[in-house]
Amino acid sequence: MPAAAISRRLIQLDAFGDVGVLQLREEAIAPPAQGEVQLRQIAMGFNYIDIYQRSGKYPLPLPTGLGHEAAGVVESVGPGVTDFRVGDRVIYMNAGIGAYTDRRNVDATKLAHIPDGVDELNAVAVFFKAMTAEYLLRRTYPVKAGDTVLVHAAAGGVGQVLSSWAKALGAVVIGTAGSDEKCRIAREAGCDHAINYSEEGWVERVIAASGGRKAQVVYDSVGRHTFLGSLDCAAKFGTVVVFGAASGPAPAIDPELLNKKGCLFLTRPSVFPHNADAATFRANAAAVFEALHKGWIKPAISARFSLDRIADAHRMAEKRENAGAIVIVP
Repeated sequence: MPAAAISRRLIQLDAFGDVGVLQLREEAIAPPAQGEVQLRQIAMGFNYIDIYQRSGKYPLPLPTGLGHEAAGVVESVGPGVTDFRVGDRVIYMNAGIGAYTDRRNVDATKLAHIPDGVDELNAVAVFFKAMTAEYLLRRTYPVKAGDTVLVHAAAGGVGQVLSSWAKALGAVVIGTAGSDEKCRIAREAGCDHAINYSEEGWVERVIAASGGRKAQVVYDSVGRHTFLGSLDCAAKFGTVVVFGAASGPAPAIDPELLNKKGCLFLTRPSVFPHNADAATFRANAAAVFEALHKGWIKPAISARFSLDRIADAHRMAEKRENAGAIVIVP
């Protein structure tokens, strides 16, 4: 007697736009193919890039799913898979778009094991954000003890991880955020100083907080609202890292401006090239889980939403009402 077909629930969109384009659908899922495992997903991560992709700011081929990361349990293993077995708890963040689902076939090379003692919700709450912080802190600019680090949006998911990890590395951490309440959260995350960038004169207050030394590195995920100020907050020969655009794309500049501001280095990196092969990805994941084990980073879950309330998750993030991670559960 043939086995019953397995179905899954997933979010798809046929057009770009507001949250109304998010559609919850049900479909059959095939057994895992060569080199794949089938996961029962327990928790899915939400990241601001999901909004960029839903809105069409970062367009994808349509129709498309959404979501980059999830954690779950291996339910079946395809031919040729030797690194994982049924029952393993695993996580991914670069297996292709489509993590907003309760069940998925995933290329085994895109998976890492979740260590004992870390549950799936806490793992996914921090993983993509911490993998971003990992390359920013260890390769884009290797932060060392005594550095002054400026983190914009320090109360957000990535911002809190960046701040706490940089502090653990011995840096003086200055954070910015868009309200006094978010500045409080930034200080709790590890910032030595927190500045409200929605108020006039925030650049001068950042410089004053550093004792006039300015920052060896500025991590800017806000973009249009903060970018030119970021250049003013960077020390001579400092590095300005633009890795997001929550307020809109950073304005184009003449490269000569970098010379005038102090021979600055400007870069626009992203997480995926830093985790392009299985060995590198798993080594970086191990570094993230080690930082979690040491308490250098801490999961901070702001809210949980089921798949049928995915529009509410997007609304919350767009209004910047979350001060930490949004987690999606089936």
